[in-house]
Amino acid sequence: MGEYLTQRYNQDHQQTLEDIARFRLLDDDFMSVVFDGNTEATELLLNIILDRDDLKVKQVVAQREFKNLEGHSVRFDIFAEDSMGRPFDVEIQRKDKGASPRRARYNSSLIDMKVLPKGKDYPDLPDSYVIFITESDFYGAGLPLYHIDRVVRELKEKFGDGSHVVYVNGQYKNDNEPIGRLMHDFRCTNAADMYYSVLADKVHHFKETEGGRAALCKMIEDRMIEQNVRLYAEACQDFGLKDLEEIIKKVQGKFSDLSEGRIREILVGKSA
Repeated sequence: MGEYLTQRYNQDHQQTLEDIARFRLLDDDFMSVVFDGNTEATELLLNIILDRDDLKVKQVVAQREFKNLEGHSVRFDIFAEDSMGRPFDVEIQRKDKGASPRRARYNSSLIDMKVLPKGKDYPDLPDSYVIFITESDFYGAGLPLYHIDRVVRELKEKFGDGSHVVYVNGQYKNDNEPIGRLMHDFRCTNAADMYYSVLADKVHHFKETEGGRAALCKMIEDRMIEQNVRLYAEACQDFGLKDLEEIIKKVQGKFSDLSEGRIREILVGKSA
């Protein structure tokens, strides 16, 4: 049995290494790892997409969950905040259905609930940005970017609510433009082929150094475990379990190698 398990582990590990070699920034898990805490790379990304050169990122977190106690919670691929307090949600979408305009609307609404502190009035609500980087050309017009802002139809003027949605065409190819070079880098599997060193250096670290690959394997494994725990908890709810403590006990019975504290952290966050 020990020999079988060792062989199975080696096979799984080899498969993970082969998967890592194929990773691109257009793969959301890999993109999240590269950008997590990486303010320099996030500044590059946002300044190019928004056609700016002055945007400074204060903090960036990958796979941040925005909970809605009475509805559907959302886990953002990248959530960033700039020096002006403006929030940015950046999502990688391999399939068009994941970039639904109604998803953009929902993400924007969750951001608004989180960024307006209690006691503040609506004019204090900062502008927000939901950015979808799609593998295909979502609108099919061949443009690199599609900007969506509300307008007053009769006046043909902007509504001015501060909510912005941007679709980035991951298929766009024009290496003479910053956005074209950026999308080229997002499609690359090899760091040596990338234009922007701030992205290439991180990709090289996670894909081509022993320490980086080990860290990436661990992150992938942890996220798979977290995903399975959440899916099992949701199944428990579907079968009628509503009490959180009962759900945690049920999940712990399924995932016996995880502590109750770890399960609780996955399901309700570190603050619980």
